[in-house]
Amino acid sequence: MSLTIKPILCRAGVMDNYAYIITDEESNISAIVDASEAAPIIDFCQEHKIHPSYILTTHHHFDHVGGNEELKQLYGLQIAGPEAERLQIPGLDIGLKEGDVFKLGNSKAEIIAAPGHTNGHILYYFAADKALFTGDVLFNLCIGGIFEGTPADMRQSLQKIRALPDDVMFYPGHEYTWHSLRSLISGKVDEDMKKYYELAVSRLQEHKPVAPVSLELEKKCNPYLRDLQV
Repeated sequence: MSLTIKPILCRAGVMDNYAYIITDEESNISAIVDASEAAPIIDFCQEHKIHPSYILTTHHHFDHVGGNEELKQLYGLQIAGPEAERLQIPGLDIGLKEGDVFKLGNSKAEIIAAPGHTNGHILYYFAADKALFTGDVLFNLCIGGIFEGTPADMRQSLQKIRALPDDVMFYPGHEYTWHSLRSLISGKVDEDMKKYYELAVSRLQEHKPVAPVSLELEKKCNPYLRDLQV
């Protein structure tokens, strides 16, 4: 594994987005996953002396691309994202589609098409690093709303995620865990949900994101994944 992943909370208290700074350790090349807003990302990069080379966008919604143009101007970086949403993503340079591979130094992301939330939504799956960036398709214990696609689209996208190895860790686009957790623990709670609850409470009390969580645990506890037939 050569990929380091650092979360940055954006639009705090409003939409609670996560951007991620990911760095290939061997080449020291960095990218931003979903540049929600520029200021907190710039602050993080300045503090840690990071000069990002790319933005990796999962979909076109404003709370995932709001920092694109300012960051591109500041760092001279390139923006990658779904080709199907080229006209909706500010500053897009590199259009990606299902089956493409994006290289960040020596790290490689497989591109998975995941429509439903938006028609062109994509996932970034770093198989060697066991890391999956799910944008607004999969959250902790819930899923994203269906704005452009159909329930069938979303179901197929979730099936793709469910089919990935259990030891993959996933990184969602928002911190919505506590709201989802409260509704799920109102009924009977099994051992897996107790484990999830303890993990979430511990991290939230430390003002840390609940993510990452393994797909194994998510498949057992997230009702939208648990009941899928692969």
